[in-house]
Amino acid sequence: MQYKNILVTGGAGFIGSNFIRFMLGKYSEIKIVNLDALTYAGNLENLKDLEENVNYKFVHGDICDEKLVNETIRNNPIDLIVNFAAESHVDRSVIDSSSFIQTNVVGIRVLLDAALENGKIRFHHISTDEVFGHLKADEQPFDELTPYNPRSPYSASKAASDHLARAYFYTHKLPITISNCSNNYGPYQFPEKLIPLVTTNLAENKKVPIYGTGENIRDWIHVDDHNRGVEMIIEKGIIGETYCLGGDTEKTNLEIIEKILEIMGKKKDQIEYIEDRKGHDLRYAIDFSKAKSELGWEPQIAFEKGLKETIEWYKNNPDWWQKIKSGEYQEYYKKQYGE
Repeated sequence: MQYKNILVTGGAGFIGSNFIRFMLGKYSEIKIVNLDALTYAGNLENLKDLEENVNYKFVHGDICDEKLVNETIRNNPIDLIVNFAAESHVDRSVIDSSSFIQTNVVGIRVLLDAALENGKIRFHHISTDEVFGHLKADEQPFDELTPYNPRSPYSASKAASDHLARAYFYTHKLPITISNCSNNYGPYQFPEKLIPLVTTNLAENKKVPIYGTGENIRDWIHVDDHNRGVEMIIEKGIIGETYCLGGDTEKTNLEIIEKILEIMGKKKDQIEYIEDRKGHDLRYAIDFSKAKSELGWEPQIAFEKGLKETIEWYKNNPDWWQKIKSGEYQEYYKKQYGE
């Protein structure tokens, strides 16, 4: 790895914490500073095994705090920023979009300015396929040339963050890259997302909710495949370019739930159909041929294998998700950090 001192923002979240573990496991010579505000989806339990690692440091704070961001960069010889920090749950953005605009738009502006003002630090921005809108059942998958057409406050805020990153490249020559990925799954995912919600509800013998008829289609990628792609973009990607990372695994939400029921030996009467989400996008799919041809990247973890391993992880780590579902983990951070 050509970059030795990395600032990871949002590193206590699902994808960010897996990225930190992946990078420190692969490279003994790098140091990582994790800046995270520990909002509802941030959880230091995700990185408990790294607390004593001399190459890892946690800084509690918000990416919108310009003073803190600049101090963090200046106090550590940062040569790469990887931005995972984001509000990301669509349902929450429908109820109240204010925190999404603050973190996903104002926050990246602060990070981009800090990267610019501290020597044009190499910057990689993590984004989503939702910025492209949605697809009909027979339409070609999204790729890097797909026009932006966000349909929720969440995806609109992420689209804005992508545009800002590109603007800093064109205006200021800031060395940025962007990745747009499909739905991630794996260990340490916050249990309001589909796969951990279904898995943990079934473990508690509760019903599993599904929007509408369950026919909405998503493309699924294991978090480790995603993070391997991010690493390859950082190492080999062309500055100023965007790369789409997908799992080549399109499934309806109903198919996902039925597969989890099958793996866990549960019956279909556990499914509870609920009113559909407002503006619920029909289908997402990713064409990752650019990443494959330019970087040599493609997903390696077969979905059924990855799903079984993910379900086993949740079954073997009830203390982790029970604290989240009860809210106990947040009470601890309030005491710890005086909030």
